Amino acid sequence: MSEKGLEMLQRMLGESRAQEVRGAWEKLSPDFARYVTDFLAGDIWARPGLDLKTRSLITVAAMTALGRPNGLRLNIEMALNNGVTEQEILEALLHMAPYAGFPACWEGLLIANEVFKQRQPQKGS
Repeated sequence: MSEKGLEMLQRMLGESRAQEVRGAWEKLSPDFARYVTDFLAGDIWARPGLDLKTRSLITVAAMTALGRPNGLRLNIEMALNNGVTEQEILEALLHMAPYAGFPACWEGLLIANEVFKQRQPQKGS
């Protein structure tokens, strides 16, 4: 696995979450885990032309338009870690309604809401 790809995943997810996600990919397919880590994280996300915040918003929009709930959930997590605000994510999702359809927007909003709630500190802790 490429060090650059591992570092990028850890930067966007945090070390423990990156290990958790990579472990799940490894169980499904070691080759898939390697491609995502080396090519997607190490080559594509590390390119100099756009900052991580912009890449995250683009990816959230693409996952919404394509109807990819697992990818959307993970990329909303990464977007928040890359400096995108909850409000910016909601705006990107709303912007998808006329282009990808209202059902895609709705599903995206539901997933975003789940991710936002998971990141809130638990009451009583």
